[in-house]
Amino acid sequence: MSRKRFAKSALKKIKLLLLDVDGVMTDGGIYFSEKGDEFKKFNIKDGYGIVQFQKQGFQVGIVTGRVSELVQRRAEELGIRHVYQNLSDKLSVYHSLKAKLRLGDEEIAAMGDDVPDIPILEVCGFSAAPSDAVEAVKKRVDYVCRRRGGDGAVREVIDLVMSAHERK
Repeated sequence: MSRKRFAKSALKKIKLLLLDVDGVMTDGGIYFSEKGDEFKKFNIKDGYGIVQFQKQGFQVGIVTGRVSELVQRRAEELGIRHVYQNLSDKLSVYHSLKAKLRLGDEEIAAMGDDVPDIPILEVCGFSAAPSDAVEAVKKRVDYVCRRRGGDGAVREVIDLVMSAHERK
């Protein structure tokens, strides 16, 4: 499926931003201590952007294939209410959430970095990927960020959407 080129008019319709976690909200690394504790590095600027985005009336959701208590904790910290983990079929959750929130595809933006994200990226109104996403994803999205996953890519997309809505 070919994607249309990035258009500011598409951003003006966005009401919900769906995010993958590993490689989008984080650098994609999974760190373990000697005791087996898992660590992830989240970007503070992304977090601030997510909080401000929601204060402006936008919604944010997390849709990830892995399950992690850290993700739930980070979501709670940022006030993200829509958190879906341990998914093999992200598109089903996309359609359920779209119906629950009574949104159209054109009102949903999504960010992903790898093959499991492609089904959502192909149907949403605006799709984006960090600069270090896999090529199969970068070829399908409307916008490839200048920033890497876990290094401000989420904030970059949030700033684009808020700018299109003329909100700062």
